[in-house]
Amino acid sequence: MKRLDLIFSERELQSVIIALEKCGATGYSVTKHVTGKGPNSLVSEDMEFTGLGTNAHVIIFCDDSLIEKLKPILDPILNYYGGVAYVSEATPL
Repeated sequence: MKRLDLIFSERELQSVIIALEKCGATGYSVTKHVTGKGPNSLVSEDMEFTGLGTNAHVIIFCDDSLIEKLKPILDPILNYYGGVAYVSEATPL
């Protein structure tokens, strides 16, 4: 099993959820208003008031086949406003 972590502009959350549903994701977790610092920028809660928005974090536990379906759909979404996707191994307890 894999764990897919997506961190991206909250503006794109609906597009990401639509992609997950389209590709057959059976479940996911969403955290909104994610703040922090990346290599090229700072995302703070103040950005919500400037209209730039904060980030969202989506976590999906799935198999490789779902990740392969999602990759071509998510790449343009993550590249538009900026975002990252990381895949790691996940072992149930």
